[in-house]
Amino acid sequence: MCMALMSLYFALTLIGLVILLTSSVSHATMTDIECLKKFKISVEDPFNYLSSWNFNNNTEGFICKFTGIECWHPDENKVLNIRLSDMGLKGQFPGGIENCSSMTGLDLSNNNLSGSIPSDISKRLIYVTSLDLSSNNFSGEIPSSLSNCSFLNVLKLNNNQFTGKIPLELGLLNRIKEFNVANNLLRGPVPYFANASVSAEDYANNLELCGKPLKACQGARKKSRVGIIAGAAIGGVTFTSLILGIILCYFARVVVKKKEDDPEGNKWAKSIKGTKGIKASCLIQYFAKNSI
Repeated sequence: MCMALMSLYFALTLIGLVILLTSSVSHATMTDIECLKKFKISVEDPFNYLSSWNFNNNTEGFICKFTGIECWHPDENKVLNIRLSDMGLKGQFPGGIENCSSMTGLDLSNNNLSGSIPSDISKRLIYVTSLDLSSNNFSGEIPSSLSNCSFLNVLKLNNNQFTGKIPLELGLLNRIKEFNVANNLLRGPVPYFANASVSAEDYANNLELCGKPLKACQGARKKSRVGIIAGAAIGGVTFTSLILGIILCYFARVVVKKKEDDPEGNKWAKSIKGTKGIKASCLIQYFAKNSI
């Protein structure tokens, strides 16, 4: 009886594990398939490069044979990279991309895609390490949420029509090795990347960008000049106040002394000639009265 119960318990446990694993794999597979279905629907494919994307198949790994799709394993429907460069694709940023939840690379360069990058891009591409949207017709501002794609090594946005400022928060991407925004309509200061060697060519042909490795920003120079002028002014006022205080202190001392010798108070001015110095006690009195 005891052995029979143990055998039954083992069998039920095994069945439960199989069901759990099967449902888990199925769920992961279905989300990636759904990702590519929505992707295909959301873009125009005038040259039929995506004709191989046939979803009338239920075998494991069938999407891994699609044009431009790389999988984690050839027998598993789990997208690793989408590489669809130079295929003449049209439309906006593809929809459903967030369902490829394990994808690490997206290359849509050299197409005719337009519109803006979604503001929630970091939620759609959580684990992306390489994002190449270069040589398209994307416009609008570069979303600051890209700074939350913390695994990014490569970010190419060059040869588009992006406007506004480059989010300085992108400098927080400490894994970045390659960054390019050349040939856009950007202006303002550029971000600082601690671990990337970004050259002036990576910022070339924009409206007005500044900051290392480009020319210094005018705002920074003006601020520096204002600081110098303000410092000089404060120094001048302090020096003038010091001299004025010394003079007043001296005259006050002379007046007191002369009033004692001259009840009429009109002969003290004659004693100014020939004065050689001022005692240190006068300076001490002045600084004591004017100290903060």
